Amino acid sequence: MLGLGVMILSLAIVKGFKREIQGKVRGFAGDIQITKLDNNFSYENSPFMVDSIFVAKAKALPLVKGIMPYATKPGIIKANGEIEGVVLKGVDKTYDWGIFKYTLLSGNFIDFADSAAAQKQIMISNYTASRLKLKVGDSFLMYFVQEPMRTRKFNIVGIYNVGVEDVDKTFVIGNLAIIQRLNNWTHREAGGYEVQTNDFDQLKQAGIDLNNILPTYLRLYTVDEIYPTIFEWLKLLDVNTQVMLILMTIVAVINMISALLIMILERTAMIGMFKALGATNWGIQSVFLYNAAYLVGVGLLLGNLLGVGLSWFQQSTHFFKLDEASYYMKFVPIELHATDVLLLNLGTLVICLLVLLLPSMLVSKISPVKAIRFK
Repeated sequence: MLGLGVMILSLAIVKGFKREIQGKVRGFAGDIQITKLDNNFSYENSPFMVDSIFVAKAKALPLVKGIMPYATKPGIIKANGEIEGVVLKGVDKTYDWGIFKYTLLSGNFIDFADSAAAQKQIMISNYTASRLKLKVGDSFLMYFVQEPMRTRKFNIVGIYNVGVEDVDKTFVIGNLAIIQRLNNWTHREAGGYEVQTNDFDQLKQAGIDLNNILPTYLRLYTVDEIYPTIFEWLKLLDVNTQVMLILMTIVAVINMISALLIMILERTAMIGMFKALGATNWGIQSVFLYNAAYLVGVGLLLGNLLGVGLSWFQQSTHFFKLDEASYYMKFVPIELHATDVLLLNLGTLVICLLVLLLPSMLVSKISPVKAIRFK
C-alpha cells in the first residue's frame, strides 16, 4: 500500500512540476528563438528583415504552431524614487498570448487594436512591481542608454508572474514598434523570431525541421538551450523518480517475500499432510501464491486509494505549499493520468508475483514425514 501510494504520488508530482515549469518558460520565451547569426550575445538584438517567405514555410511545418517577430532592448525604469534595470521585450499583434495567460496576475495584455495607445502600454513582472511599488494603471519613465539617450513614458496594463527568477527580474513586455523607433529600424525589421511548437516532446525534431529551411544569416536556439539550468534540473527530477520507483518496488517485494515465508513456515504441518495425500509441489505452491496474490491485490487497492486520493486532494485544494523562490511555484503541482496508474499497478502486481515464485519453492524442500511428526 505504502509503496504503490508513494510511487503514484512521485510520478504525479514530477509530471506536474515539469508541466508547470515548462509551461511558464515556454509561455514567455517560446519553444525556439531565431536570431541573426553574428557574435552579438547581448540583450540588444542585431536587426534583420522579416522574411515573409521563410515565415510561410515555417508555419507550413507540421510541428510548428506559430512564429512571431520580437526584439529586446535594455533600459532603466525610474518610479517612486527607485530605479530598476530591465530588458524590454517588444512583440506585435501576431503574438500568441495563449500559454502566457496562465502567468497573468492582474490587468490585461497589450491591446494592439489602437496602434498609438499600444506603444504606451507595458506589462511588468510582479517582482518588478513590488520593488518599484507599482500597480496596474500606474505609469513610469523608462530610460534607454544610447546616443542620444531616449526616454519613454509607459502605462502598466498588466502584471505577470512567471515564477522563474531569471525572467521576472529581467524582462518587461511592450510593443515591438517602440524598439523599432528607438533603434531607427523600419517596420519590417525585428531582432528575432519566437516559435511555438505543437508538441514539446518533439522539440528537437522541430528544431531540425526549421534548420533545414533557415536562411544562412539566421541561427536558432531551443528553449532548453536558452535556460539550461532549469531543464537540467527537470532531468534530475526524472532520475529521482526512477530511483524512487525502484526503491518502493524493492520495499514492496521484500515485504511480500517476508509475508509469504511466514505463511509457509506457519503451515508446515499442513504442507506435510497435503504431500502425504498426494498433492504435488506446484499444487501446494499455487495455494500460497493465490493467497499472496490476494494480499497484493488488497495492498494495491489501498495504495490506489492513498496515492490517487492525495493527488486529487492536492490538485483540488493546493493544500501543500512550496517556496516559490526555490521551486518556481507556490504549491505542489499534480498531473495524474489513468494510464500511469494502470501501468504502476500492473507492473507492481507482475513483479511481486514473479519474485514470490522463489520463496514458494520452499514447499518442495519440506519433507512430509518430518512435517507431520512435528505437528
